[in-house]
Amino acid sequence: MRSTVLLGLAASLLPQIQAVPTPTAQDGDLNPFPENPVELAVKNLNNLVNETLRNPPTNGLFDRLIEDFQLVTATAVPVSIPAAADALKEILVSAPEPSNLFGYAGSLAAAGLSKDNVPDLLNFAKGAIGPENSFRNVNLRRSSIKVFPKADPKDAPFSLSEADLRAAIHIPSSFKYGARGAPNPIILVPGTGATGYTTFVGNYIPLLQGSNIADPVWLNIPGFLLGDAQVHAEYVAYAVNYIHGISNKRKVSVAAWSQGSIDGQWAFKYWPSARAKVTDFITFSGDYAGTINANFLATPGIPLPPAVLQQEAGSNFIKTLRANGGDSAYVPTTSVYSSFFDEIVQPQAGTAASAFIKDARRVGVSNNEVQQICPGAPAGSFFTHEGVLYNAIGFALLKDALSHEGPGKVSRIPGLDSLCTNFLSPGLDLSDFLLTENAILIAALTIVTYPEKVTTEPAIKGEIDIMMRRGECAYTDRLAAYASRHQGYY
Repeated sequence: MRSTVLLGLAASLLPQIQAVPTPTAQDGDLNPFPENPVELAVKNLNNLVNETLRNPPTNGLFDRLIEDFQLVTATAVPVSIPAAADALKEILVSAPEPSNLFGYAGSLAAAGLSKDNVPDLLNFAKGAIGPENSFRNVNLRRSSIKVFPKADPKDAPFSLSEADLRAAIHIPSSFKYGARGAPNPIILVPGTGATGYTTFVGNYIPLLQGSNIADPVWLNIPGFLLGDAQVHAEYVAYAVNYIHGISNKRKVSVAAWSQGSIDGQWAFKYWPSARAKVTDFITFSGDYAGTINANFLATPGIPLPPAVLQQEAGSNFIKTLRANGGDSAYVPTTSVYSSFFDEIVQPQAGTAASAFIKDARRVGVSNNEVQQICPGAPAGSFFTHEGVLYNAIGFALLKDALSHEGPGKVSRIPGLDSLCTNFLSPGLDLSDFLLTENAILIAALTIVTYPEKVTTEPAIKGEIDIMMRRGECAYTDRLAAYASRHQGYY
């Protein structure tokens, strides 16, 4: 995500796209064969960005991107999970560090690796959303505990009204509100450019609804999680306390994808009231350290949604999050990620992975790179940023975490060798695969159409800055005292 990263993904993908045959030239024609419209549109998605890199800023860039997206249609349709997985791998394998989200998204659509077509998703990005994706949910139940303006005096203040915070929580009709015999609630937190429903409709919503594992609700945060990530964290903090308070004071778990991981971590850091109400935090493709690939346009002067800039490695948001022990878990945390190949978050391998989280507080942490768990097997093969959501090991770890104290552990997964032979989580199919892949195309379109783009990330809120500075001395003193008692353990 550095400002010098070049955006050449689409160009490297074009030779791999299976284009519709074009007519040959008639005898006597002097013009070369015309390019296939889909191929040309995908090429333009890359060339417009490269043009902007050479001559920033380019007027009308995003309008021109929209025009080309509208020309992209599927030139092939996968008929099986292996065919779909191979097509996805072929798109990315020749570009080890893709940085052009728009060219990549166009290639997904052209390869038929999206459940919906571009025009429909573009209308969705512009606001044509259904009830499952609504930002204005009506939740009339009153919490049995104090939630607003603060659940605890130590909490940071909310900048939003309680009505706005509550309206982002989608509670499906299947939710049991902590009834006797029902599983504990789980809050699903989406990633950048998505809603909770579009993120999880192809994976954890069908896997969990009606199960004895967890009872899901999800967050549809206004602006598709493209605004200020500090504000996004407010929705998470409020939801934890509110869902706990309307569910017979049952403890809740939180599952998050991508940006949802840092929104959750920020919530636990600055709203400590939420920690005691959470049994587990399970994250997929997290970016606790930010990413070097987050700034997809990657050149000064081009405005982007605030949350994209905040996820840059070294951003003020990431530095503030990680300061004073924020790089360690506050609640039992299970992190699941893919080193081959997360096209969005880099680095994502070993202890240097952005998804790797520490455990200085000894609350319990497990960091799980799927390729290390199932080497050479389908569940440890090629998984993208979004693909971790349908990975069989990820679901098994979530189930293990929710059925035991502490984080999910690979050592407790029954029949691990057999499970590793599954590319998708058992219970999911090709339709779910394509619904999950929708998330990337939706993110590209919501970024393009987002109206409040900026060139610098939002400032750290004053109250948070004060809390951080006060906490710095206290946290440092506690570590020093601990080290003294334990002969320099730290």
